[in-house]
Amino acid sequence: MRRSHLILLPIAGLAAAGTLAACGGGDPADDGEINVVAAFYPLAYAAEQVGAGNVTVTNLTPAGQEPHDLELAPSDIAAIEEADYVVYLKDFIPELDAAVEQYAPDKSLDVATAVETLGYDDTEVFEDDHAAEEHADDHAHEEGEEHAHEEGEEHAHEDEHAEETHADETASEDERAEEEGHDHSHDELEGTDPHIWLDPTRYAQIGTAVADGLAGVDDANADDYTAAAEDFAADLAALDAEFTDALAARSSDAVVTSHAAFGYLADRYGLHQVAISGLSPDQEPDTQRMAEVAEYIETNGVTTIFFETLVSPDIAETLAAETGADTAVLNPLEGLTDEELDADADYFTVMRENLAALQTALGAA
Repeated sequence: MRRSHLILLPIAGLAAAGTLAACGGGDPADDGEINVVAAFYPLAYAAEQVGAGNVTVTNLTPAGQEPHDLELAPSDIAAIEEADYVVYLKDFIPELDAAVEQYAPDKSLDVATAVETLGYDDTEVFEDDHAAEEHADDHAHEEGEEHAHEEGEEHAHEDEHAEETHADETASEDERAEEEGHDHSHDELEGTDPHIWLDPTRYAQIGTAVADGLAGVDDANADDYTAAAEDFAADLAALDAEFTDALAARSSDAVVTSHAAFGYLADRYGLHQVAISGLSPDQEPDTQRMAEVAEYIETNGVTTIFFETLVSPDIAETLAAETGADTAVLNPLEGLTDEELDADADYFTVMRENLAALQTALGAA
């Protein structure tokens, strides 16, 4: 993920960007309008849905832009300061984290606090495969154990020597890791998956949390926010049921994607995400990773490699050409393009397009 640098200006330096609201001054609803600033599309959409017509939502990420690459302008900082409420996802846009901490610490919601989050390990699928192979080897060894009894003492001696050697090597690695201030056991871990909204049930929890936050700054319309959040949750429950029913008869669980944006979708519906690159779409896979994924595609008969609307399809197309697989779009809904907005696309229409693509790829169409 590209990290840009922002100098957070004093409030006086932002006067040209707009008149700033006085902190703690009066009821935010006095002017008849609640101003909500949201980090990127799914958070803005949730705020609009539960706002019940009482809010104006500003999406900091322009249409067609990858939110990971967002750079805040002075006008964005002014909008955050002026807002009655800010909805964001901590660690997704580091510049925004800093701005919220400085200008909106008491009027903001980190949506990750509303749900149970998932970690992501880019080696997990291949470790699982290796574990299965080792289990098969162990089973074969047990069947042949009776023929090797006479060599038991020799094997025991070799195993003892191997264990001592391995312990020495492990100790050396641990010592080196400690000296370098590095935790070797976490080398392959990518961190927490931020793409919460791709599980409709978690997205409903975000909607409820946003409604609670809005009620906290606008008590007069609290009932409206609660009712709207309930309606939003009902629509998401219906979408969840559609996914469950439509994927029930699938012949495969394997979903190969250009980057690891679909962990929550996979977790909800029992799918198996295999990502070419990691949690950030800017991360370039190395040749080993490409080779591992190519082998997985060929071994498991994967027919489709998914890429995204806001990210270059080059890596997916390269791997597809190598393996003979097709490519298709699976939209992580981090943002919509101008064309999608012009066509009145929204979270629900795009998620149903994702469902149709998954049905085809997984043999459930």
